[in-house]
Amino acid sequence: MMKQTIYFDNGSTSWPKAPGVAGAMAELLENGAFNINRGNYAGAYEVEGMVLDTREQLARLFGVQDSRNVIFTPGITYSLNYFIKDVLKDGDHVLVTGLEHNAVMRPLEQMRGQGVSYDIVPVDTEGNLDPDVLEGMVKPETRAVIATHASNVCGTIVPVGEIGEICRKKNLYFAVDTAQSAGTIPVDMEKYGIDFLAFTGHKGLLGPQGIGGFLVSEKLNKNMQPLIAGGTGSQSDSFHMPENLPDKYESGTMNLPGIIGLHAALDYLEKTGIEDIHKKKMILTEHFLNQVKEIPNVRIVGRKDTENRVAVVSLDFLDGDNAVAAFELEQEYGIMTRVGLHCAPAAHKSLRTFPQGTVRFAFGAENTKEEIETCVKGIKRIAQ
Repeated sequence: MMKQTIYFDNGSTSWPKAPGVAGAMAELLENGAFNINRGNYAGAYEVEGMVLDTREQLARLFGVQDSRNVIFTPGITYSLNYFIKDVLKDGDHVLVTGLEHNAVMRPLEQMRGQGVSYDIVPVDTEGNLDPDVLEGMVKPETRAVIATHASNVCGTIVPVGEIGEICRKKNLYFAVDTAQSAGTIPVDMEKYGIDFLAFTGHKGLLGPQGIGGFLVSEKLNKNMQPLIAGGTGSQSDSFHMPENLPDKYESGTMNLPGIIGLHAALDYLEKTGIEDIHKKKMILTEHFLNQVKEIPNVRIVGRKDTENRVAVVSLDFLDGDNAVAAFELEQEYGIMTRVGLHCAPAAHKSLRTFPQGTVRFAFGAENTKEEIETCVKGIKRIAQ
Protein backbone atom coordinates (compact mmCIF):
# COMPACT_ATOMS: atom_id res chain seq x y z
CA MET A 1 0.00 0.00 0.00
CA MET A 2 1.50 3.33 -1.08
CA LYS A 3 1.56 5.82 1.75
CA GLN A 4 -0.36 9.00 1.00
CA THR A 5 -0.17 12.42 2.60
CA ILE A 6 -3.54 13.66 3.81
CA TYR A 7 -3.69 16.91 5.78
CA PHE A 8 -6.54 17.07 8.29
CA ASP A 9 -5.01 19.59 10.71
CA ASN A 10 -6.49 22.82 9.38
CA GLY A 11 -7.59 23.70 12.90
CA SER A 12 -3.92 24.26 13.74
CA THR A 13 -3.04 26.05 10.52
CA SER A 14 -4.48 25.95 7.02
CA TRP A 15 -2.67 24.08 4.27
CA PRO A 16 -2.33 24.57 1.42
CA LYS A 17 -2.36 28.35 1.71
CA ALA A 18 -4.43 30.43 -0.67
CA PRO A 19 -3.06 30.75 -4.22
CA GLY A 20 -0.69 33.70 -4.52
CA VAL A 21 0.30 33.94 -0.84
CA ALA A 22 3.84 32.60 -1.21
CA GLY A 23 4.44 34.54 -4.42
CA ALA A 24 3.30 37.84 -2.89
CA MET A 25 5.59 37.38 0.11
CA ALA A 26 8.55 36.41 -2.06
CA GLU A 27 8.00 39.37 -4.37
CA LEU A 28 8.05 41.78 -1.43
CA LEU A 29 11.23 40.29 0.02
CA GLU A 30 13.00 40.13 -3.34
CA ASN A 31 11.92 43.46 -4.82
CA GLY A 32 11.56 45.85 -1.91
CA ALA A 33 10.66 45.00 1.70
CA PHE A 34 10.78 48.67 2.65
CA ASN A 35 9.70 49.85 6.07
CA ILE A 36 6.45 51.78 6.10
CA ASN A 37 6.05 54.89 8.29
CA ARG A 38 9.84 55.23 8.16
CA GLY A 39 11.04 55.34 4.55
CA ASN A 40 10.11 58.55 2.71
CA TYR A 41 10.38 57.24 -0.83
CA ALA A 42 8.13 55.71 -3.48
CA GLY A 43 8.84 52.06 -2.64
CA ALA A 44 7.87 52.53 1.01
CA TYR A 45 4.70 54.38 0.04
CA GLU A 46 3.74 51.54 -2.31
CA VAL A 47 4.07 48.98 0.50
CA GLU A 48 2.13 51.29 2.81
CA GLY A 49 -0.69 51.33 0.27
CA MET A 50 -0.81 47.53 0.27
CA VAL A 51 -0.99 47.50 4.07
CA LEU A 52 -3.89 49.97 3.93
CA ASP A 53 -5.64 47.76 1.37
CA THR A 54 -5.28 44.81 3.77
CA ARG A 55 -6.82 46.82 6.62
CA GLU A 56 -9.74 47.70 4.38
CA GLN A 57 -10.23 44.06 3.40
CA LEU A 58 -10.37 43.07 7.07
CA ALA A 59 -12.74 45.93 7.89
CA ARG A 60 -15.12 44.67 5.18
CA LEU A 61 -14.79 41.07 6.34
CA PHE A 62 -15.61 41.88 9.98
CA GLY A 63 -18.20 44.60 9.42
CA VAL A 64 -16.54 47.81 10.57
CA GLN A 65 -16.61 51.11 8.71
CA ASP A 66 -13.20 52.57 9.56
CA SER A 67 -10.13 50.52 8.62
CA ARG A 68 -8.05 52.50 11.14
CA ASN A 69 -9.71 50.33 13.80
CA VAL A 70 -7.88 47.29 12.35
CA ILE A 71 -4.70 46.64 14.34
CA PHE A 72 -1.99 44.17 13.34
CA THR A 73 -0.29 41.89 15.90
CA PRO A 74 1.61 38.58 15.60
CA GLY A 75 -1.65 36.67 16.21
CA ILE A 76 -4.71 36.06 18.34
CA THR A 77 -2.79 35.18 21.50
CA TYR A 78 -1.05 38.56 21.46
CA SER A 79 -4.33 40.29 20.66
CA LEU A 80 -6.22 38.70 23.56
CA ASN A 81 -3.39 39.62 25.92
CA TYR A 82 -3.80 43.26 24.82
CA PHE A 83 -7.42 43.15 25.93
CA ILE A 84 -7.12 41.06 29.09
CA LYS A 85 -4.02 42.75 30.51
CA ASP A 86 -5.00 46.33 29.82
CA VAL A 87 -8.76 46.58 30.06
CA LEU A 88 -9.27 44.45 33.18
CA LYS A 89 -8.44 46.01 36.54
CA ASP A 90 -8.40 45.06 40.21
CA GLY A 91 -11.94 44.14 41.29
CA ASP A 92 -13.21 43.38 37.79
CA HIS A 93 -15.09 40.16 37.03
CA VAL A 94 -15.15 38.40 33.65
CA LEU A 95 -17.36 35.70 32.14
CA VAL A 96 -15.84 33.20 29.70
CA THR A 97 -17.36 30.20 27.96
CA GLY A 98 -16.59 26.60 28.81
CA LEU A 99 -14.92 26.23 25.40
CA GLU A 100 -12.08 28.71 25.77
CA HIS A 101 -8.52 28.23 24.56
CA ASN A 102 -5.51 28.86 26.79
CA ALA A 103 -4.98 32.10 24.86
CA VAL A 104 -7.79 33.33 27.12
CA MET A 105 -7.41 31.16 30.21
CA ARG A 106 -3.70 31.63 30.87
CA PRO A 107 -3.65 35.44 30.78
CA LEU A 108 -6.81 35.44 32.91
CA GLU A 109 -5.06 33.23 35.45
CA GLN A 110 -2.17 35.69 35.49
CA MET A 111 -4.60 38.54 36.10
CA ARG A 112 -6.08 36.77 39.11
CA GLY A 113 -2.92 37.82 40.90
CA GLN A 114 -3.92 41.43 40.18
CA GLY A 115 -7.42 41.14 41.59
CA VAL A 116 -9.35 40.06 38.49
CA SER A 117 -11.84 37.20 38.92
CA TYR A 118 -13.67 35.10 36.36
CA ASP A 119 -16.39 32.48 36.06
CA ILE A 120 -16.81 29.88 33.34
CA VAL A 121 -20.24 29.72 31.71
CA PRO A 122 -21.04 26.00 31.36
CA VAL A 123 -21.73 24.29 28.06
CA ASP A 124 -23.27 20.86 27.51
CA THR A 125 -21.37 17.84 26.19
CA GLU A 126 -22.05 18.98 22.61
CA GLY A 127 -20.54 22.38 23.33
CA ASN A 128 -23.87 24.24 23.27
CA LEU A 129 -24.13 27.38 25.41
CA ASP A 130 -27.38 28.84 26.76
CA PRO A 131 -27.26 32.67 26.66
CA ASP A 132 -29.84 32.84 29.47
CA VAL A 133 -27.45 30.98 31.76
CA LEU A 134 -24.70 33.44 30.85
CA GLU A 135 -26.95 36.40 31.60
CA GLY A 136 -27.82 34.92 34.98
CA MET A 137 -24.14 34.77 35.90
CA VAL A 138 -23.52 38.50 35.39
CA LYS A 139 -22.52 40.20 38.65
CA PRO A 140 -22.43 43.89 39.59
CA GLU A 141 -18.65 43.82 39.18
CA THR A 142 -18.72 42.02 35.81
CA ARG A 143 -16.93 44.16 33.23
CA ALA A 144 -16.55 41.90 30.19
CA VAL A 145 -17.51 38.69 28.44
CA ILE A 146 -14.90 36.80 26.41
CA ALA A 147 -16.10 34.11 24.00
CA THR A 148 -14.63 31.93 21.31
CA HIS A 149 -16.81 32.06 18.20
CA ALA A 150 -16.33 28.37 17.42
CA SER A 151 -14.69 25.63 19.47
CA ASN A 152 -11.26 24.46 18.38
CA VAL A 153 -12.04 21.06 19.95
CA CYS A 154 -15.54 20.11 18.81
CA GLY A 155 -16.38 22.81 16.25
CA THR A 156 -19.59 24.01 17.94
CA ILE A 157 -20.51 27.62 17.17
CA VAL A 158 -21.16 29.90 20.14
CA PRO A 159 -24.19 32.27 19.84
CA VAL A 160 -22.15 35.48 19.80
CA GLY A 161 -25.06 37.51 18.44
CA GLU A 162 -27.20 36.74 21.47
CA ILE A 163 -24.28 37.25 23.84
CA GLY A 164 -23.62 40.62 22.22
CA GLU A 165 -27.21 41.69 22.94
CA ILE A 166 -26.74 40.77 26.61
CA CYS A 167 -23.51 42.75 26.74
CA ARG A 168 -25.23 45.80 25.23
CA LYS A 169 -28.06 45.53 27.76
CA LYS A 170 -25.68 45.08 30.70
CA ASN A 171 -23.13 47.64 29.44
CA LEU A 172 -20.33 45.04 29.30
CA TYR A 173 -17.37 44.87 26.97
CA PHE A 174 -17.57 41.92 24.57
CA ALA A 175 -14.41 40.27 23.22
CA VAL A 176 -14.55 37.49 20.62
CA ASP A 177 -11.87 34.99 19.55
CA THR A 178 -12.41 34.16 15.85
CA ALA A 179 -9.54 31.65 15.46
CA GLN A 180 -11.83 28.94 14.06
CA SER A 181 -14.47 31.15 12.44
CA ALA A 182 -12.72 33.96 10.55
CA GLY A 183 -12.83 33.19 6.84
CA THR A 184 -15.28 30.34 7.49
CA ILE A 185 -18.51 31.82 8.83
CA PRO A 186 -19.60 35.47 8.78
CA VAL A 187 -19.00 37.59 11.86
CA ASP A 188 -20.19 41.19 11.88
CA MET A 189 -18.58 43.18 14.65
CA GLU A 190 -21.08 46.04 14.77
CA LYS A 191 -24.15 43.84 14.24
CA TYR A 192 -23.14 41.48 17.06
CA GLY A 193 -22.13 44.23 19.48
CA ILE A 194 -18.48 43.15 19.62
CA ASP A 195 -16.04 45.62 21.17
CA PHE A 196 -12.88 43.60 20.57
CA LEU A 197 -12.50 41.04 17.79
CA ALA A 198 -9.27 39.02 17.69
CA PHE A 199 -8.24 37.30 14.45
CA THR A 200 -5.38 35.26 13.08
CA GLY A 201 -4.28 35.13 9.48
CA HIS A 202 -3.06 31.56 9.18
CA LYS A 203 -6.20 29.45 9.72
CA GLY A 204 -9.48 30.11 7.92
CA LEU A 205 -8.07 33.26 6.33
CA LEU A 206 -5.55 31.00 4.50
CA GLY A 207 -2.60 33.31 5.07
CA PRO A 208 0.85 32.79 6.61
CA GLN A 209 1.69 32.19 10.26
CA GLY A 210 2.84 35.08 12.44
CA ILE A 211 0.27 37.66 11.41
CA GLY A 212 -3.04 38.47 13.06
CA GLY A 213 -4.56 41.31 14.96
CA PHE A 214 -7.67 42.79 16.45
CA LEU A 215 -10.44 45.25 15.67
CA VAL A 216 -11.48 47.63 18.43
CA SER A 217 -14.69 49.60 18.88
CA GLU A 218 -14.52 53.34 19.43
CA LYS A 219 -16.09 52.91 22.88
CA LEU A 220 -13.43 50.46 24.02
CA ASN A 221 -10.55 52.34 22.40
CA LYS A 222 -11.28 55.38 24.57
CA ASN A 223 -10.72 53.22 27.67
CA MET A 224 -7.82 51.12 26.40
CA GLN A 225 -4.11 51.80 26.42
CA PRO A 226 -1.38 50.06 24.38
CA LEU A 227 0.25 47.11 26.13
CA ILE A 228 3.42 47.61 24.06
CA ALA A 229 5.00 51.03 23.55
CA GLY A 230 7.74 52.18 21.21
CA GLY A 231 8.48 53.75 17.87
CA THR A 232 5.66 54.14 15.38
CA GLY A 233 7.25 56.50 12.85
CA SER A 234 4.68 59.11 13.83
CA GLN A 235 4.81 61.94 16.40
CA SER A 236 8.48 61.12 16.94
CA ASP A 237 9.03 64.33 18.90
CA SER A 238 7.12 62.89 21.88
CA PHE A 239 7.90 60.27 24.53
CA HIS A 240 4.17 59.47 24.64
CA MET A 241 2.37 56.99 22.42
CA PRO A 242 0.16 58.52 19.71
CA GLU A 243 -3.57 58.43 20.44
CA ASN A 244 -4.56 58.07 16.79
CA LEU A 245 -5.35 54.66 15.32
CA PRO A 246 -3.79 52.38 14.27
CA ASP A 247 -0.46 53.85 15.49
CA LYS A 248 -1.62 53.73 19.12
CA TYR A 249 -1.25 49.95 19.19
CA GLU A 250 1.38 49.26 16.51
CA SER A 251 4.85 49.88 17.94
CA GLY A 252 7.98 48.61 16.23
CA THR A 253 8.61 47.19 12.80
CA MET A 254 5.56 45.43 11.41
CA ASN A 255 5.51 41.93 9.92
CA LEU A 256 5.20 43.26 6.39
CA PRO A 257 5.77 39.92 4.60
CA GLY A 258 2.99 38.45 6.74
CA ILE A 259 0.61 41.32 6.00
CA ILE A 260 1.31 41.14 2.26
CA GLY A 261 0.76 37.37 2.34
CA LEU A 262 -2.51 37.92 4.18
CA HIS A 263 -3.47 40.53 1.58
CA ALA A 264 -3.14 37.91 -1.16
CA ALA A 265 -5.16 35.40 0.87
CA LEU A 266 -7.95 37.92 1.44
CA ASP A 267 -8.00 38.67 -2.32
CA TYR A 268 -8.64 34.96 -2.87
CA LEU A 269 -11.36 34.80 -0.19
CA GLU A 270 -13.16 37.82 -1.62
CA LYS A 271 -13.14 36.36 -5.13
CA THR A 272 -14.13 32.84 -4.05
CA GLY A 273 -16.56 33.72 -1.26
CA ILE A 274 -16.33 32.36 2.27
CA GLU A 275 -19.84 30.92 1.94
CA ASP A 276 -18.72 28.64 -0.90
CA ILE A 277 -15.59 27.62 0.99
CA HIS A 278 -17.60 26.82 4.12
CA LYS A 279 -20.11 24.81 2.08
CA LYS A 280 -17.33 22.62 0.64
CA LYS A 281 -15.88 22.00 4.08
CA MET A 282 -19.24 21.10 5.57
CA ILE A 283 -19.98 18.60 2.78
CA LEU A 284 -16.76 16.84 3.73
CA THR A 285 -17.61 17.08 7.42
CA GLU A 286 -21.04 15.55 6.87
CA HIS A 287 -19.53 12.71 4.83
CA PHE A 288 -17.07 12.03 7.65
CA LEU A 289 -19.63 12.22 10.49
CA ASN A 290 -22.17 9.98 8.75
CA GLN A 291 -19.63 7.17 8.49
CA VAL A 292 -17.75 7.57 11.74
CA LYS A 293 -20.88 7.55 13.92
CA GLU A 294 -21.48 3.95 12.81
CA ILE A 295 -18.06 2.74 14.02
CA PRO A 296 -18.13 0.94 17.39
CA ASN A 297 -15.73 2.05 20.14
CA VAL A 298 -15.30 5.53 18.62
CA ARG A 299 -17.12 8.50 20.15
CA ILE A 300 -17.77 11.71 18.25
CA VAL A 301 -17.15 14.52 20.72
CA GLY A 302 -19.74 17.26 20.31
CA ARG A 303 -22.44 17.49 17.68
CA LYS A 304 -22.96 14.53 15.37
CA ASP A 305 -24.49 16.58 12.57
CA THR A 306 -23.50 19.66 10.57
CA GLU A 307 -25.86 22.11 12.28
CA ASN A 308 -24.27 24.94 14.25
CA ARG A 309 -20.69 23.82 13.70
CA VAL A 310 -17.53 24.37 11.70
CA ALA A 311 -15.41 21.68 10.03
CA VAL A 312 -13.62 20.59 13.23
CA VAL A 313 -14.38 17.08 14.57
CA SER A 314 -12.86 15.36 17.58
CA LEU A 315 -12.92 11.60 18.16
CA ASP A 316 -12.30 9.63 21.34
CA PHE A 317 -11.09 6.04 20.79
CA LEU A 318 -12.81 4.37 23.73
CA ASP A 319 -10.86 1.10 23.83
CA GLY A 320 -7.44 2.51 23.03
CA ASP A 321 -5.00 5.36 23.43
CA ASN A 322 -5.86 8.41 21.32
CA ALA A 323 -2.17 9.20 20.83
CA VAL A 324 -1.56 5.71 19.47
CA ALA A 325 -4.53 6.07 17.14
CA ALA A 326 -3.20 9.35 15.77
CA PHE A 327 0.26 7.82 15.36
CA GLU A 328 -1.12 4.85 13.42
CA LEU A 329 -3.22 7.07 11.17
CA GLU A 330 -0.08 8.99 10.21
CA GLN A 331 2.26 6.02 9.95
CA GLU A 332 -0.04 3.71 8.00
CA TYR A 333 -2.22 6.15 6.04
CA GLY A 334 -0.28 9.41 5.95
CA ILE A 335 -3.14 11.20 7.73
CA MET A 336 -2.05 14.25 9.73
CA THR A 337 -4.26 15.13 12.68
CA ARG A 338 -3.78 16.75 16.07
CA VAL A 339 -4.03 14.68 19.25
CA GLY A 340 -4.19 15.76 22.88
CA LEU A 341 -5.82 18.66 24.69
CA HIS A 342 -5.42 21.24 21.89
CA CYS A 343 -4.33 24.01 24.29
CA ALA A 344 -7.93 23.99 25.56
CA PRO A 345 -8.22 22.04 28.84
CA ALA A 346 -11.32 24.07 29.80
CA ALA A 347 -13.09 22.83 26.68
CA HIS A 348 -12.04 19.23 27.25
CA LYS A 349 -13.32 19.36 30.82
CA SER A 350 -16.65 20.66 29.51
CA LEU A 351 -16.81 17.95 26.86
CA ARG A 352 -15.78 15.17 29.30
CA THR A 353 -12.57 14.36 27.42
CA PHE A 354 -10.11 15.50 30.09
CA PRO A 355 -7.39 14.34 30.63
CA GLN A 356 -7.21 11.86 27.72
CA GLY A 357 -7.95 14.44 25.04
CA THR A 358 -9.07 13.55 21.54
CA VAL A 359 -7.90 13.03 17.99
CA ARG A 360 -8.95 16.12 16.04
CA PHE A 361 -9.79 16.21 12.34
CA ALA A 362 -10.13 19.69 10.78
CA PHE A 363 -11.00 19.76 7.10
CA GLY A 364 -10.15 22.32 4.45
CA ALA A 365 -11.81 23.13 1.14
CA GLU A 366 -8.93 21.45 -0.71
CA ASN A 367 -9.58 18.07 0.92
CA THR A 368 -11.55 15.43 -0.99
CA LYS A 369 -14.15 12.75 -0.32
CA GLU A 370 -11.55 10.17 -1.35
CA GLU A 371 -9.33 11.36 1.49
CA ILE A 372 -12.28 11.07 3.87
CA GLU A 373 -12.86 7.49 2.70
CA THR A 374 -9.22 6.58 3.31
CA CYS A 375 -9.41 8.10 6.77
CA VAL A 376 -12.60 6.24 7.69
CA LYS A 377 -11.00 2.94 6.65
CA GLY A 378 -8.09 3.72 8.92
CA ILE A 379 -10.32 4.62 11.84
CA LYS A 380 -12.31 1.39 11.43
CA ARG A 381 -9.17 -0.73 11.46
CA ILE A 382 -7.70 1.05 14.49
CA ALA A 383 -11.01 0.88 16.40
CA GLN A 384 -11.17 -2.88 15.87
